[in-house]
Amino acid sequence: MTTAVARWAIDDDHPLIEDYAIFCHELGVTDRALRDRLRLARAFLDQHPDLETWLAQPTRTRLADLRRIKAWSLVSWAALTGRVQIDLDLLAAKDLGGMSATVRQLWPVEFDGMWEQARRLGWSYCWSRSVIDQFVPAVVAWSSAPIDQLNADQLEAFEAALAEVTSASTTTRKQWHSCLFGLRQLLFECGQIPEPPKRGPNGATMEDRLAAVPSVEIREAMVRYVRARSAVLSRSSVDGLMNDLIPFGLFLGEHHPELTRLTQLERHHIEEFLVWNRTRRWRGRVARDQRVSASVVHGSVLTLRNFLDDITLWGWADRPARRLVFASDVPRLPRPLPRALAPDSDTALMIAVSRLQDSFARSAIMLLRRAGLRLGECLDLELGCVVDYGATGTWLRVPLGKLGTERAVPLDADTVATLDTWMNQRGEQRPHSHPRTSAPTDFLFSEHGRRLKSWRIREGLRDAVATAGLTGPGGTPLRVTPHMLRHTYATELANAGMSLQALMALLGHVTPEMTLRYAVLASPTLRAAYDEAMSKVRKLIPVVPVGRPAAVPAKVEWIASEFLKTRLTGGYCSRHLAAQACPYANVCETCDNFLPGTEFAPALRAQLDDVRALKDDAELRGWNSEASRHQRVIDALHSHLQRLDNQCSSEVFS
Repeated sequence: MTTAVARWAIDDDHPLIEDYAIFCHELGVTDRALRDRLRLARAFLDQHPDLETWLAQPTRTRLADLRRIKAWSLVSWAALTGRVQIDLDLLAAKDLGGMSATVRQLWPVEFDGMWEQARRLGWSYCWSRSVIDQFVPAVVAWSSAPIDQLNADQLEAFEAALAEVTSASTTTRKQWHSCLFGLRQLLFECGQIPEPPKRGPNGATMEDRLAAVPSVEIREAMVRYVRARSAVLSRSSVDGLMNDLIPFGLFLGEHHPELTRLTQLERHHIEEFLVWNRTRRWRGRVARDQRVSASVVHGSVLTLRNFLDDITLWGWADRPARRLVFASDVPRLPRPLPRALAPDSDTALMIAVSRLQDSFARSAIMLLRRAGLRLGECLDLELGCVVDYGATGTWLRVPLGKLGTERAVPLDADTVATLDTWMNQRGEQRPHSHPRTSAPTDFLFSEHGRRLKSWRIREGLRDAVATAGLTGPGGTPLRVTPHMLRHTYATELANAGMSLQALMALLGHVTPEMTLRYAVLASPTLRAAYDEAMSKVRKLIPVVPVGRPAAVPAKVEWIASEFLKTRLTGGYCSRHLAAQACPYANVCETCDNFLPGTEFAPALRAQLDDVRALKDDAELRGWNSEASRHQRVIDALHSHLQRLDNQCSSEVFS
């Protein structure tokens, strides 16, 4: 056999050599590499003419054969072209060499398209190479499907097979799971799969979630109930329903294992559960040695009451004989006031937010503060949510959120400019499936082909708090949550005098009770009523301790002057300054029918001195109506005192 003939297939060669030789020539390798590839391929096929039989051997044996005869190029080519199918145990083994050159030769358009998508998504070169050059060939070799025919079912099957791999280390499996996520993202951007990838395992079924309940019949009743309620509840509400039912099932299994059906329940069982429920510890994913919160206790009892009441109303055979849980059993929740940021802390925080490097965190936090959005509403905003209504300004269309309500919120110029900056750098993104409607949706906060998550907002808040130097008790960094920005927004508007109806519409509340909380938080109306009431009980002249300078604020000084100007026989007038001059003030002294007696002359002179002082004070403050009213009283008192003086003179001379 001459050297020239060895570069192509000959009559005695294995049938695979002919196609493999053509592929090697098209690959464009050097002459020496070409001859080495064909030589190793012939040697390997001489010993293992049936590749299918060879692939059925143990992984260790196959690895030893490939290390002895380095024919991985032949085996990987046969797998990538669909001639054989390689198992994941062999693909996950190390030191077998890459397959990217083969894939690039077989599917150049699709291969380059993936690299283009990776660049558009902003991937680094190393990550792109890991997914496209190293992982994609493994998936194609395992599935025997070309790149343009990979679909979601094949990727799910690959993920399931990966869980059964025994030859790969934990680190390798973790890396492959990460690469699988990246491949799903690329195929979603290319339009080959309908849904973007989701991190974490798939959600467990109702049966899996409620499997912790020991009693089979009680568990089946709970599953049936949750399935019925899921027809009208959101996914998160269904999860909460199961979380609230599980503790009751666990309690019965631990304290009353003899109970196997709900028909055996009695009132004393419920009373024992109510006591146990208040002292139980956190369980599941958030398990820790602490009592559950008051809201969790409340939710468990309320859900149990609804569960038993509903199955009774629905006429289920497996129901208690009588009502066991009453409204008085549901503990009342504390109603704390909304926790808003103090004005100085709010200002310092937002200045620090404007300097954040993360443009997403900067834009989202600005929007949360300036529009009063809930966190979920902010992340669900769509392109086109900012609408210019001309004379009425720019508004933000807030999507259906926590309470299933849609609303519009006015935006200021700074917020609009921030959103414009984000939209310009966001770039084109493929629509994602909406979590409510499953319809393709262009979400505002998407980047690199993925919807952005709330952790970056929380991280941005922590960075802004540190930059602003905001501290809490003990010098620890002040804890600021995204929802505190909503409270700050609502409190600011309530204190500025916005009506509760308008505030209710802006916040998307469905009941006035939710909005009324802001009406009692630092309310100027309540403060004015307090000052007005206290002005009636404070002393005329405050007592100043000896040796300390008197620090009299303008407000207290004004209240003192109010006492002087409104002195009456039986008390003081409570008319506020904002009402301007009272037409009835000092009405008797200015009345034509007022006739003072000589015994009242000292009181009138003292009143005249007071009124003169009040007139001077009013002129200094610019209270023109008050000064005019005091002047009328002064003129009337002068007239009365002159009449009394004339009367006294007449009596003396007579």
